[in-house]
Amino acid sequence: MDRLVAANELPFRVSFTGHSGHLRVEPLPPVERPNPLRSLPDLILPPAFEPDTPDSILKNVENKYLMPDLDVEEFNPDKCGRQWEFDWFNNAIVHLEPSAPRLTIIPVWEPPYRRACKEEPGNKEELMLPQNANDKSSSNWIPKSLQIEVRDIERTQDSSSVLRRPGAPEDFVRGNTNSRPFLPGGFEETQTSERYLPEGASNGDWVHEIIEGGCMQTIPPGFKHGLDLGTPKAYSQSRINVDEHRPQIADFSKNKRDGLSVQFDDLFKKAWEENVPVEESDEDAENSLGAEDINPEGREPDSMDINPEGREPDNMDDEVHDIALDETTVLDEILSSTQQDIKKEESYGKAEQKKEVWAVMGGDGDIAGRFSELVPDMALNFPFELDKFQKEAVYYIERGDSVFVAAHTSAGKTVVAEYAFALAAKHCTRAVYTSPIKTISNQKYRDFSEKFDVGLLTGDVSLRPEASCLIMTTEILRSMLYKGADIIRDIEWVIFDEVHYVNDVERGVVWEEVIIMLPRHINIVLLSATVPNRLEFADWIGRTKKKKIYVTGTTQRPVPLEHYLYYSGELHKICEREMFLPHGVKAAKEAYVKKNSKAGSAPVKATGTANRAGVPHGRIGEKGGGYQAQKFVQSHVAGNASGGGTQRRSETTQLFSLVNKLSQMNLLPAVVFCFSKNRCDQSADSLNSVDLTSGSEKSEIHVFCEKAFSRLKGSDRQLPQVLRLKELLRRGIGVHHAGLLPIVKEVVEMLFCRGVIKVLFSTETFAMGVNAPAKTVAFHTVRKFDGKSFRQLLPGEYTQMAGRAGRRGLDEVGIVILICWDEVPEESDLKHLITGKPTKLESQFRLTYSMILNLLRVEDLKVEDMLKRSFAEFHAQQALYEQQKQLQKGEGELSKMRAAIDCIRGDPTIEEYYEMQREAEKLGGEIQETVMQSRAALQALTPGRLVVVRTPLISLISLGVVLKPPSTGNKNSIVLVLNQDPAFSVPDKEVTNNKLEIKGANKLSEGYYRKGNRDLEDEYFAFGGSSRKGTGAVNVSLPHYGKAAGTGYVVTEIDNMGFISICKNKIRVDNVRLLEDVSATAYSKTVQELLQQERENPKNYPPALDPFKDIKLKDPEIVDGYRKRETLLQKMAQNQCHGCPKLQENYEMIHKQQILKEKIKKLKYEMSDAALQQMPDFEQRIQVLQEVGCIDFDLVVQLKGRVACEINSGDELVATEMLFENHLDELEPAEAVAIMSALIFQQKDTSEPCLTPKLKMAKERLFNTALRLGNTQAYYGLPVNPQDYAKDSLKFGLVEVVYEWAKGTPFADICFLTDVPEGSIVRTIVRLDETCREFKNAARIMGNSSLYEKMEVASDAIKRDIVFAASLYVTGVTS
Repeated sequence: MDRLVAANELPFRVSFTGHSGHLRVEPLPPVERPNPLRSLPDLILPPAFEPDTPDSILKNVENKYLMPDLDVEEFNPDKCGRQWEFDWFNNAIVHLEPSAPRLTIIPVWEPPYRRACKEEPGNKEELMLPQNANDKSSSNWIPKSLQIEVRDIERTQDSSSVLRRPGAPEDFVRGNTNSRPFLPGGFEETQTSERYLPEGASNGDWVHEIIEGGCMQTIPPGFKHGLDLGTPKAYSQSRINVDEHRPQIADFSKNKRDGLSVQFDDLFKKAWEENVPVEESDEDAENSLGAEDINPEGREPDSMDINPEGREPDNMDDEVHDIALDETTVLDEILSSTQQDIKKEESYGKAEQKKEVWAVMGGDGDIAGRFSELVPDMALNFPFELDKFQKEAVYYIERGDSVFVAAHTSAGKTVVAEYAFALAAKHCTRAVYTSPIKTISNQKYRDFSEKFDVGLLTGDVSLRPEASCLIMTTEILRSMLYKGADIIRDIEWVIFDEVHYVNDVERGVVWEEVIIMLPRHINIVLLSATVPNRLEFADWIGRTKKKKIYVTGTTQRPVPLEHYLYYSGELHKICEREMFLPHGVKAAKEAYVKKNSKAGSAPVKATGTANRAGVPHGRIGEKGGGYQAQKFVQSHVAGNASGGGTQRRSETTQLFSLVNKLSQMNLLPAVVFCFSKNRCDQSADSLNSVDLTSGSEKSEIHVFCEKAFSRLKGSDRQLPQVLRLKELLRRGIGVHHAGLLPIVKEVVEMLFCRGVIKVLFSTETFAMGVNAPAKTVAFHTVRKFDGKSFRQLLPGEYTQMAGRAGRRGLDEVGIVILICWDEVPEESDLKHLITGKPTKLESQFRLTYSMILNLLRVEDLKVEDMLKRSFAEFHAQQALYEQQKQLQKGEGELSKMRAAIDCIRGDPTIEEYYEMQREAEKLGGEIQETVMQSRAALQALTPGRLVVVRTPLISLISLGVVLKPPSTGNKNSIVLVLNQDPAFSVPDKEVTNNKLEIKGANKLSEGYYRKGNRDLEDEYFAFGGSSRKGTGAVNVSLPHYGKAAGTGYVVTEIDNMGFISICKNKIRVDNVRLLEDVSATAYSKTVQELLQQERENPKNYPPALDPFKDIKLKDPEIVDGYRKRETLLQKMAQNQCHGCPKLQENYEMIHKQQILKEKIKKLKYEMSDAALQQMPDFEQRIQVLQEVGCIDFDLVVQLKGRVACEINSGDELVATEMLFENHLDELEPAEAVAIMSALIFQQKDTSEPCLTPKLKMAKERLFNTALRLGNTQAYYGLPVNPQDYAKDSLKFGLVEVVYEWAKGTPFADICFLTDVPEGSIVRTIVRLDETCREFKNAARIMGNSSLYEKMEVASDAIKRDIVFAASLYVTGVTS
């Protein structure tokens, strides 16, 4: 190949060598010489070889890679029997192979159904038609390429790529703590390279190390220690040439280096592109020279320009100089252009980021009208016409987009989930349906099993995990994501049902964690009740996952609701079709007044004794509430089990009347929401004489119950709860709350769905956990206990429960009834409750130790990344773009200001001067108040006293003189202050109206005039009879500006805090002529005396009063501060800036710079991780984890931390310490599982268990461990009370019950050992089985085989009978 003429004379040639034609770049000498080989072709074909065969290829591979090569001379047979030293590393013949590539290119495959859904630029709003699979255009699909890390393909557990090799088959579904989670969507993939690439290799520092010298990289990535190879020397010759002869290039070392990020590939690419030879004319070649190659005069530099001494340099030195200059020029051009390209790309990316809209409101296009055209081949056909929002959601899902559906209860949101299931089955992928509670998961499993291939994953059940559609709780999905389960690769859709559950204080954080941790390839379907900030929530998800979220839904109910007040046997309509009716409330109040009048009581207002929440004045549980308050508590507060007395009988009578009325009006079935388990049971038992079922319904109920309970053993069928519920169900009355046995709850739910239960008393979980609408919904009260206090229902809670009224296709309207036992609520409260806005979705994100440990064990993820992407930080992250713009603008202004400072006295020291003044002002602010409270200091402020002051009118600390001390009427002093700014000019008002400032005296006779032509110091005479003693009046308008003796001054009032120093010196002042007569001569003379004081102290301010002798200060700290301030003032006076004509100008410039620096610092802080809301909490928890040994000081997760990652039930710190302190070693399996129940059980107030001596010791030991952990957390600043922490983490109420159950005691017998409801007992034991599995995994990690076996035995001991009876939703009940 011919010689390439490169810019700046760096010639090289490119040729092809070897059998495979590798590209080779050969450098050439700067001077071209004749070469006869130039005529030869660049590509010389190798000689012919024999054709390769499989055997020959195999033999070559074995010889090259598998057979060792030894030195023939060293291993000569003649040397047998001899001994010699052989260096296997240096003397063995090793074939040098190129290092393995770090990156590789793979094609990105897209399924056919998604290839046609790409939006063309400029047509994003147009509706996209899906492409027919038989269309010929689909065969022209060209896959995109993706650059990935080779390590992501080759490694298994330590890679976050979805392309990694699968793990063990047993970990396919649940994952393993040794596996890393897949990289979440929205996380920058480039940030992973920071783990194994040195910082200098990615930001271009290696270039500067070679050119300039400096510290080289010493510690390889992932290593704690490294090797120091010394400091390379700078390439001094090129730097000298650059500095001497090309000053415009030397600027590269400072300005162009900031923010530089360049790879070696970029350098080579730039050189390659610039050095490609092109045919050009001589004129073009001349014009192509850079500006730096020609001097300003347009002539080429000659030897005189290079060598000012006129000597001809040596030819070799000259050549070296020229080469060095050329190399530096090329490098500068490459680096500068690369930096410009990077800045352009960054600015373009930020502009695109600003334009991107992540939450798109659906319904803009005619999707519903063109639905059959847009989605011709549906994955699932429905036997009914879809609503508009359902069609929009199906269309977006068909396009592969994520969707947020917000609609009322029973509006048909499940249709969207079903279609996502069908589409996943069609695409041969998987879909996951997550729910907040286990009851929904079981019910959805039964519902979806009729249409799809469904599996179920909960804490205690794992059914058909290989199915294409999986139903699980949100906690299970979170665990799978953290543990990197391989099944995540196959998931295409995740359906989040009941998204408004994110507001739950305890478990809402799980939803945010799962949404953040989902990988990029997973699309999201969110189903929620109507919420006011759905666009905001969708925008957060879109920005977090970097994908658009299409929002659709409806605010219309499929069955409209009518709301009634039930009082004194009558129903009063108060709301119809979302319109509030005040006359209904008025009618109910009139009935209240009428009823109380008939009872003989004095007429009162309907709600005169109630506050806004409908509660009588006087707090519940406090003394002084009076009879009305106690009466209200008995009738309204949930959980009051007294039940006796007239009030209780009255409530029973009213409830009986309400049920009869609903039955007569054909408004059954009905759900009565009570907010207490006890209230549900009491209300149901009070209807002991009510029978609402027919004979056929009684038979159906009996047969169903017998078949459902047949799976229980004999003693369990005779449990009191089972017998009681069977009797209630026979009469058409049901109860549903958390205290029921799981199988009993499922029987109630299924019978209610069949329509044979007419009245169901339930807690609010029924509205969320069961899809079972009724014709009527009644509220026993509108107040509830939220775990902390009693409060009124929120509009969102009311809407959620009221939405169960009205059966689609059966009822024209749904009936909602608010039962008023004694009083009628206020109209405003009712209106807010019924028509108020639902509760906004708010973040409940909080840090947990488990979350921190799971993220710390993965180098690709950081806890800070999780905090940034939480919903709580959404608004702060949303403002980052504007903050970046402000930061860039501020830094640009700051750089201009720095260049604008010009010092006329040498090196500028204005910054030092500014810092000293700021420090003096700071000290003055701390001590001045104390100093000025001293009587001696106030007495020293006499006319003529020199002072150093700071006034807002002059930015600098200046010398002044007291004209008038503070008085009783005016606590401020009047001071004349010098202003030595050369740019100072007297305001126009002061120049033109100098005489008008004298109040009431603007005539010549009342002023002073000069006698003859004498100088200013001569004697002056006054006309007008002015007294020299003065009246004390101030006739000058303050502030008064003037100029005398070439120096500006200002007369102003200064408070005590404005005095920086009170000097010992005094001068003579004439207050009468200065303040009363406003004599220019007097001002001139005073200014001259002040200037004389400065001349006498050229490097210092006049000496200040002594704090001990003169001011009489006694506090040592105040005296010390006073002296420090005086020292700073003297240093300021000695600074070269003091007295400089440009001091004022430069000081103001520095002051503006400081303000700008503080603004930039604040912006950087707000954009940094340190500004995150929970960052202090994170740092404190990190210290706790380091203290207990879960992580080391390098934040590397230790063995104890890996064990803590396995604990998902209970407090992970307490459980981990429990294992490492061997709390369970001395206990039998039954005792171990019993003491473990303290980690799971939640109820606070229970009867005291009767424990064995070993269990008592174990209880005390475990409580002390929790107490110690509480003290540790409190020590590091966490808001934890150790006693409360120990009591909240450990509840020992069921230790005796679990111990007896593990020993084989029947369930009926253990129920008598405690007052805890049966359902809570079962729920605790079921969760204990999951805890046993977690402890088994922890024991495997610890290598504790005895603990592993103990947990297996304990799990088998508790897994029996009614506690682990199979769910009716899973196994089914035949009719």
